[in-house]
Amino acid sequence: MTDEKQPTTIRTAAIDGMMSDITYKGQILARTNKLDSAISASGIMGFALGLIISIVLVMVPVMLMGGI
Repeated sequence: MTDEKQPTTIRTAAIDGMMSDITYKGQILARTNKLDSAISASGIMGFALGLIISIVLVMVPVMLMGGI
């Protein structure tokens, strides 16, 4: 009687292991999708801010040296 229950327990443990792997992968995919959406949404603002900062970092030394 114990021999019959043991394989069931082993199969249940294997299924639980697969379910936790599937859950983990689903969470990773959801996190990646949210991160990608956030980057896409703030991409234009980040590009504009980076452009402004780079122009300031180039133009201020040029103006201080009397280039313009």
